[in-house]
Amino acid sequence: MSNSESVSSSAYPSKVPLSLKFIYGIGAAAESIIGVAFNAFNFFFYTNIMGVPGTLAGLAITIALFFDAVTDPLVGSISDRWRAKLGRRHPFMLAAPLPVMLCLFFIYSPPESLESFGLFLWLTVLTVLMRSSMTLFHVPHLALGAELSADFTERTRVMSINTLLGVIGGFGFAFVAYGFFFAATPEFENGMLNRDAYYTLAISAALVGGLIMVASTVFTMQVIPRLPVPPLDLPRISLKALLKDCLSVFSNRNYLALLGGLVLLSATVGIRETIGLHMNTYFWELLPSQIRYLVLFGVLSSIVGFVATARLHERFDKKPVLVGALVVTIISVTSPVILRMLGLFPENDSPLLLPCLLAFHVVSISAVLIGIISAMSALADIADEQELSTGLRQEGVFYAARSFFGKASSGIGHLLAGIAIDVINFPVGAEPGSVPEETIFYLGLVEGPIAIIPGCIAIVFYMKYNLTRKKHAEIQALLKEKHQSKQSLDPLLSVQV
Repeated sequence: MSNSESVSSSAYPSKVPLSLKFIYGIGAAAESIIGVAFNAFNFFFYTNIMGVPGTLAGLAITIALFFDAVTDPLVGSISDRWRAKLGRRHPFMLAAPLPVMLCLFFIYSPPESLESFGLFLWLTVLTVLMRSSMTLFHVPHLALGAELSADFTERTRVMSINTLLGVIGGFGFAFVAYGFFFAATPEFENGMLNRDAYYTLAISAALVGGLIMVASTVFTMQVIPRLPVPPLDLPRISLKALLKDCLSVFSNRNYLALLGGLVLLSATVGIRETIGLHMNTYFWELLPSQIRYLVLFGVLSSIVGFVATARLHERFDKKPVLVGALVVTIISVTSPVILRMLGLFPENDSPLLLPCLLAFHVVSISAVLIGIISAMSALADIADEQELSTGLRQEGVFYAARSFFGKASSGIGHLLAGIAIDVINFPVGAEPGSVPEETIFYLGLVEGPIAIIPGCIAIVFYMKYNLTRKKHAEIQALLKEKHQSKQSLDPLLSVQV
């Protein structure tokens, strides 16, 4: 690879081919399929089907965080420094699919002989292995997206397509799950209580998600010759280098502001995601055939968010878009529960219930998607800022830290939700409509007003982010001068040597 290529900060100075954006973005669809199969259903499966206490089910996810604390930054730092014919990111992405597929399958196939604590250990070990394997794909994949373009708005388009395909993949698989895997049977009027359905779910998600991960990795190899590579004088990976990399990214104030907001928001998402099936099944008393409409409208609202984000970024800086999206999200996700508690929302037997839930759902998903795209695009801008101050391209470490803290807060959300399920003494395997009203009230209190507290605090962090379009343009200009200066010096240094 030539010196000019080695010092470039991105594969393309501005526009990225649409086909490449799509091929890159389907990797997010694969992650979402695996993520939905695991995150949306495992807590309900282990607590309501297998009888594991909520605290233990949540603790299993939280324990995996100790391993994430090592694997996430380690993979990010190693991939930033990796030198190979397949580039910095692709070797790791290729190693991920098979172990991820196997772990997901076994999570929903626990041995019949295991009791409560044995099931807890089974879930814990497999969760650690699966999330560590997924890190091999997730962190390099995000870093690869940041390396595709150096343009302020084009990065938003890359991340928009990536996020949109991820959301469509996740919602699409969930729609199939509720409409097919959890369809009513003669034995189970509510398919969510059918244990065999989870087995079929796991096999399908593993095969589809794993194959898409492979396809995204293989077909993006075409861009490897254009991607930046680590400097020749960059020290090899070591514990000292890893700590230095981590300390370096955490010295960036804009990154800390963005990361703090993401962590708190993820805690809110973690709590709501964990008990989402409990809410839909027992609080709103929806059948899987009705829940799938929430999923379907989620896809439609994702398209709205996708179209809106780039246009918003063309008119506004990313900070007001982030803050605005978060405020709208908080209001829209809590309003149905609060209105129900005040007696102002349709009752569960009302034909207006589902349409009203769908209306708030469309607004919340659109706002969430705008926020996610904005945050991912902003991280790429911060990587430029970091390169200007340190001389290193550290997308891998940036996205690794984001990945870890996102999983950490989500894991804490799982634990808090699990504890809450035990505290309110939610019954195992209960039929919808048979749970005491007081228990249902507390369930709504946890998923609604309590869950949004971290999200509200996240607004304070986002307000501290100050990397504007004008400032980023100045950073890009200085980086260009720096790269050109290095290119002009390289031949002279070679002659002297």
